[in-house]
Amino acid sequence: MSGTPTAASVSAAGVSRASLCERPPGGANRWVVLAVLCASLLLVAIDSTVLHVAVPAVTEDLKPGGIQLLWIVDAYPLVCASLLILFGTLGDRVGRRRVLLIGYALFGLASVMAALADTPTVLIAARALLGVGGAMIMPATLSILRQVFPDRRERAVAIGLWTAVAAVGAAGGPLLGGLLLEHFWWGSVFLINIPLMLASLPIGRWLLPESTGDHDGPWDVVGALMAAAGLFGVVLGVKRAGGGEGIVSPLTLVPLVLGALLLAGFVRRQRRRRHPLVDLSMFSRPAFGTSVSCIVLAMLALVGLMLVAAQYLQLVLGLSPLETGLRMVPLTLAAMAGGLAGSTLLERVGPRAMVSVGFCLTASAVLTLTLLGHQDNPPLLLGAFVVLGFGLQTTLFGAYESMLSDAPQGQAGGAAAIGETSYQLGGGIGIALLGSVMNAVYAPGLSSVPGVPAGASDSASHSLGEAYEVAAGLGGGAGDVLRAAARDSFVHGMRVTLLVSAGLLLLGALAALRLPRGMECAAPAGGGKAVVPAQAPKPVLPRLADKELGQAAGVPVVPVAREQQQEQREQARVAAESRS
Repeated sequence: MSGTPTAASVSAAGVSRASLCERPPGGANRWVVLAVLCASLLLVAIDSTVLHVAVPAVTEDLKPGGIQLLWIVDAYPLVCASLLILFGTLGDRVGRRRVLLIGYALFGLASVMAALADTPTVLIAARALLGVGGAMIMPATLSILRQVFPDRRERAVAIGLWTAVAAVGAAGGPLLGGLLLEHFWWGSVFLINIPLMLASLPIGRWLLPESTGDHDGPWDVVGALMAAAGLFGVVLGVKRAGGGEGIVSPLTLVPLVLGALLLAGFVRRQRRRRHPLVDLSMFSRPAFGTSVSCIVLAMLALVGLMLVAAQYLQLVLGLSPLETGLRMVPLTLAAMAGGLAGSTLLERVGPRAMVSVGFCLTASAVLTLTLLGHQDNPPLLLGAFVVLGFGLQTTLFGAYESMLSDAPQGQAGGAAAIGETSYQLGGGIGIALLGSVMNAVYAPGLSSVPGVPAGASDSASHSLGEAYEVAAGLGGGAGDVLRAAARDSFVHGMRVTLLVSAGLLLLGALAALRLPRGMECAAPAGGGKAVVPAQAPKPVLPRLADKELGQAAGVPVVPVAREQQQEQREQARVAAESRS
């Protein structure tokens, strides 16, 4: 079991909750530990979106094909999602800090490789290696957070800060990328990781506490590999379908079927093992299973949407990368506000209302964005991005907090890995799914453009950026016609994609109705469900002399009511006399 006692076990032993939370194992104050964890998460979150505004520059420099471009963007979340369970459960066994520090090193190495990539293949490989490092970092940060904040109220504040940092990284990535692209080449978006990771290694080694989870039975290496390969195959099949292969193509069906079979085998294996890699019984708890599905739906609807939005701002409205990043600043600030206000909102309205209303707010913002057209509309963008950022962040905060609080302490790494897997898997599938919707609507509009050769129309149907390149090569009236047709098709496809996203968000609002109404201040011990009422009466502490006497006798002193103090004092005296 984990070396960190839960709130329930600590209360039984007579240790005050305040003293437990003051310093985690390892000596650092818990809020300092949170700051280090948030700094780690910031880099991983930035890297998931910083490349979005650089897609046009990468396309121009490396000339990737349509499938290669999808892989450049999606290799990171795909690999990361595939390996989260493996590294999350490994951290429970060998030490979460140890896995985290190895992840730092890999992330820095992959950043150098990505920055210096000169072919699409090298860049895809570097992005995949970044995914390996991210898979080590993300569950470790969340499971360490679960360890050092056993009290649910404080943990809610910590998770609010953690999710706010994640939002800043994800939404601020395009702004940072835009700033760098104004002065440097696209590879500079990766170089920023290197000094921060080099600093994180010694700081993390010095400040972060080491911890492990359940040690019962051997670590299921075969199960971990089955989960990784199964997740990879499923998302790969979806990516192939989104890239235009078609659902009946062998390149789509083979990975989908193999991935589904491996995941089914993984589930069966875990249910039959005495000491499973992941305790699947956690999914039988309404709060845990519903929270995971809400995270998947939120990311499924919105990650692909952000990629479409970045292309719309740059390629349709003609904004520079820096201007594109600045347009997303309101979304970042609103997301920060949602994360910081999350703990207060959760305590007042409860997980069910918070997550469901958050989904509805986000859906309304997405529907508002369907009013966008060929002309710039800053007020509409501003309002929609503010509502979108706040709604999405409160949704993810409520889902993450409910999921993590419902998980046993000894399974913190596995639970964190499941949560991050759902986040990354939802994002990866979202890009592929919404990308396929976008392509299905965009491509037919360029099948036969008057005055444009068939070969040029076919090339232009792959992406809007490629259509602009073909139009520039044609020149004259034909180029202008092709450019206008491509822009019209893209705007139409974006609107349809937004409608699909809104539908997924409303589905998430319905799913959130299974979450608990109120916030129970529980700290699960092992696999139990010890519940402390949210408004428990404040205990009366015994007098100092009684405390000192009990400690000298070796008897744990529990805060008790006044009428019980005399009996406790007599028991302590008897114990002291028997020892003497």
